[in-house]
Amino acid sequence: MKRVITYYLILLFCFVSFNFRAQNIAPKEKMNDFNTPLHLMKPAYQIPYGVSKPEEVKVVIDRVLTFLETATPTKVINKDTKAVINDFTRIDRNSILERGTFRLASYEWGVTYAGMLLAAQTTGDNRYSKYVSDRFSFLAEVAPYFEKLRKEGIVEPQMRQVLHPEALDDAGAMCSAMIKAQNEGLKINTRPLIDNYMDYIMNKEYRLANGIFARNRPQKNTVWLDDMFMGIPAIANMGKLTGDNKYYNEAIKQVNLFADCMFVKEKGLYRHGWVEGMSDHPSFHWGRANGWAILTTVEVLDALPENYPGRDKILLLLKAHIRGLAACQSGEGFWHQLLDRNDSYLETSATAIYTYCFAHAINKGWIDALAYGPVAMLGWHATASQVDDLGEVNGTCVGTGMGFDPAYYYYRPIHKYAAHGYGPVLLAGGEMIRLLQKTHPKMNDSAVQFYQKDQETTEPIFKAN
Repeated sequence: MKRVITYYLILLFCFVSFNFRAQNIAPKEKMNDFNTPLHLMKPAYQIPYGVSKPEEVKVVIDRVLTFLETATPTKVINKDTKAVINDFTRIDRNSILERGTFRLASYEWGVTYAGMLLAAQTTGDNRYSKYVSDRFSFLAEVAPYFEKLRKEGIVEPQMRQVLHPEALDDAGAMCSAMIKAQNEGLKINTRPLIDNYMDYIMNKEYRLANGIFARNRPQKNTVWLDDMFMGIPAIANMGKLTGDNKYYNEAIKQVNLFADCMFVKEKGLYRHGWVEGMSDHPSFHWGRANGWAILTTVEVLDALPENYPGRDKILLLLKAHIRGLAACQSGEGFWHQLLDRNDSYLETSATAIYTYCFAHAINKGWIDALAYGPVAMLGWHATASQVDDLGEVNGTCVGTGMGFDPAYYYYRPIHKYAAHGYGPVLLAGGEMIRLLQKTHPKMNDSAVQFYQKDQETTEPIFKAN
């Protein structure tokens, strides 16, 4: 019993002694405005923030290139035996293009080829131009043999889009990329394919009475914002290839027709669809369709001679659209599926297109780097975050028609093999490399700033010189 009492007395002594010492130890001083530079605390960004280096950007798009080199084979095979046909004179009714992850002749891949050409320019890496040259040469070489089969009623699906386009989706983006490749001196015989595409765009595509490109789905006489890109850049670039003003004039006319019925000036955004028979025109500002629109104005401005009549109006339209888009960028750097509805999801392909167009407009001197360089940089970080280690692009909305209620857009699926994401990522990366080489971005007070000359200071906060 004495031992138990002694044991409890010792515990009581220790407890009292500990509390006495604890009460006499000065507490650690809390972090506050007097003892800590709180303004230099590191923000908890969800997406990387800061200034990229050109070589860091190239690492990202190199991963995309490496993935696509194997994901898009250039082979003709026997559909039954899978044997490779190297002698194209032996192409017959059992011959098809080998199926890869993506189609070689879609509008999405027209954008991808354009992105590869740009990346070749800005990186000096001929793997990018070789990717284009190999696939365009392949399509041009096999085309006559599959055309012969088509006339006999045997249609290879991928080659059908090349040989017998039935919509602007089949023709415009591929035609534009082939023209760019020719203008850049790639030695490929795609002119017959270019002329075939252009014949469809100029002479066969459905139009309304005023001449604007249109479709009869989902309603009769529907204008799709997507068709700005699916048709107009090819026309403008054909003007650059041939020097024929009729193409320039048609491109300008189409841009203005689309802007008249689709551009909502109060928001600086385009609506996705316009139906001739509607008394009211709902405005759903879908992200990727607005991407096709801004990409179109950029492409047309690139193709038109500097002082060509009507070019100044298109430049003003671009600037108005840029202001509207910049106001919609999220804090993570992405843009939303529906641009003005922040509870819709963040989407990759539109973000990449805007990043490219903002960076390109800065590089061309059309807009101010000080105002819009940080927008492009933030957009690039968001875009790059969606390129995984394999070079696959995540977060891209799948192919999308037209709806007149928000749920249609909110719940469109996303998929890493939605082909729409790959070309825009290459375009964005290629143009960001050029932007970083031409400008002088630097962190100042923890914010990305663009300067007209290099700021050599290493201070976290500094006055510009």
